[in-house]
Amino acid sequence: MSSVTGKLPGSHHCLRGACAAHMRHPANYGNVGTMSSQQFRVGGRSSKRPLKERAAGAGTGFLFCLLTVACMVGLFATYYFFVRTTMGQFIDESALVEAKELSGSAGKASTGFLDALPVTSLVIAAVVVLFVTVARRRWTAAGIAVAACIAANVATQVLKFLIPDRPDRGVQTLELNSLPSGHTTLAASAAAAVFLMVSPRWRPLAGFLGSTFAVATGVSTLINQWHRPADVVAAFLVVGAVMLPAGWLILRSGNQWNLWRGYGEHWASSRLWVMLTVFAVLAAGAVAAYSLFQVMPGLSTDSTVDYFWAGTAFIVLAGYLSALGSIWLFGMAARKR
Repeated sequence: MSSVTGKLPGSHHCLRGACAAHMRHPANYGNVGTMSSQQFRVGGRSSKRPLKERAAGAGTGFLFCLLTVACMVGLFATYYFFVRTTMGQFIDESALVEAKELSGSAGKASTGFLDALPVTSLVIAAVVVLFVTVARRRWTAAGIAVAACIAANVATQVLKFLIPDRPDRGVQTLELNSLPSGHTTLAASAAAAVFLMVSPRWRPLAGFLGSTFAVATGVSTLINQWHRPADVVAAFLVVGAVMLPAGWLILRSGNQWNLWRGYGEHWASSRLWVMLTVFAVLAAGAVAAYSLFQVMPGLSTDSTVDYFWAGTAFIVLAGYLSALGSIWLFGMAARKR
């Protein structure tokens, strides 16, 4: 110990002096190894400077681009399988036909929900975005989020116009193109705008509630026989492809408030919301696997509700997987402390 000496400016010439200084200032206890070279020297050599905080979104641009491309590829794969192939058309159309089995009270409820959806989505998103913008002065983030929300809905309408009608594959179905679902795009993009605008500690809750709202919208369009399951999945992928780049821009332009302190800091950042999302994904996966196992050998037409439950499970999987991925990605990309 006698060979290891250090100097603190204006203090004693040995480590005991440093220890004494730390006893007088307990807040500095344990930080000797992280003090800068101007503060502490050991054996005449400077200690390493502490690493600087990484700015929000820094070093994650490639990952955001990769996931955006993955959404685009997933959108094309969904279109190709469920619109261009016989098996995909049969599965998709069978889910729509079997939705008639749940008509009645469920159909009436879903119709009322869908009728109120445009106003509900816009009101919820507008109130939250406006409140956060004014209260927290996040003007740039608000502009990006609103522009992305509009772009996602415009992209859906453009795709509806550009995608050819369903080819004849021997499956009795309406030939008119219905992919992607406009109602689902509206609900999912509104939920995504709220997710992007709130602080990181609120995003686990916003992700779970937003995906629940979007999934409920998608399932309602199926029950009401407005859209096939693939239309809803395609809508989620359109929203992801547009909102991911917007989210990265918001992270880069809002370094000060995009600060993530980890789970448990606030009730809205509890791991409970992640666990509920994971549970929904696992349950939907189990339902999809069981339902398809019941009907896939030979694609029997004896099913009464199996295709419907499989289609519903696909919607739930797509919605909650989007939420799970968003919570992880934005938590990882946010500034840490």
